[in-house]
Amino acid sequence: MISDRVKSNLRETFGESLLPKLGLVLLTVILVMAMFAPLLATHNPTRTGYFHENGGPYPPPGFDYTTTVAQDGEITQVEVTATDEHLLGTNTIGQDVYSRFLYGARVSMLVGLAGVTLALLMGVPFGLIAGYYGGRVDDGLMRLADVMLAFPALVLALALIGVFGSQPIRVPDPIVWAGFAEGMPESIPIPGSVTIVVALVTWVWFARVARGEALSIRNQEYVKAAKSFGTPNWKILVTHVLPNSITPIIVLATIQIAVIILIEASLAYLGFSGTTLSWGYEIETGQDVLRTRPWVAMVPGIGIVLSVISVNLLGDWFRDALDPNIEGSERGA
Repeated sequence: MISDRVKSNLRETFGESLLPKLGLVLLTVILVMAMFAPLLATHNPTRTGYFHENGGPYPPPGFDYTTTVAQDGEITQVEVTATDEHLLGTNTIGQDVYSRFLYGARVSMLVGLAGVTLALLMGVPFGLIAGYYGGRVDDGLMRLADVMLAFPALVLALALIGVFGSQPIRVPDPIVWAGFAEGMPESIPIPGSVTIVVALVTWVWFARVARGEALSIRNQEYVKAAKSFGTPNWKILVTHVLPNSITPIIVLATIQIAVIILIEASLAYLGFSGTTLSWGYEIETGQDVLRTRPWVAMVPGIGIVLSVISVNLLGDWFRDALDPNIEGSERGA
């Protein structure tokens, strides 16, 4: 579906700029961490009780702190120092932050990729049909899309979570099941409800982009020629309209991954993700100790920021390479 000219533009713009390379490296690292979390984790992310001998959670390097303890009937201050056993310290209930960071990447990437896929499957056919047929079909379908856009994304997501619930789907972890990682969680908690909800919240953007492309493509000569030969409408949509609409849809899909990651983190922060192995949930648990133990919330926050930045950098690369209007305006300047 992608022409040779588009592939050439992708290679050219990728070689000219450092930013897409940085985005690709960051995203690759995050995906590797998510895929091989049981192998890279140093501790079971659900196990509690990893506390310093002087009391309190372990800090990461550079975050040593003092705490008060009772010794021999007196209140004294003792220092809590970092340890090599917990690279990023532990949280308030003694769970290893590094291991939970890896498993949190799994949830964010799974929801991001699966949510965008579902939104594509719902929104693109919806928009193509509306734009291609026009008239009452277009008016009826797009009014439904306008209703969805009338609600703020997070508010709509919370309402839909109330309908679908927030129980995760647990599937066996293939790495643990094969015996490559002992002592790790045996199943992967997939927030199935959250994935469906974020798709229902974001599909309308794909519908609007696909509709706009279909409106312009349906009047092209090759579409009229296909109609004159008696080609069925569904075949015209599949063989002519969809392939020529794919480039802006790819750009939007890349950017929407970052949007979905933020929505999932927001839902997890509010307690609606259905799993505690989420970056948003970690930020929520660390907000009460932000001044004294900032690493608890800071580490997952950095993970969210890096994920969103990496996806947006790749989205900008796709946009610059695939959007002919940008190329034309730059040449004109």
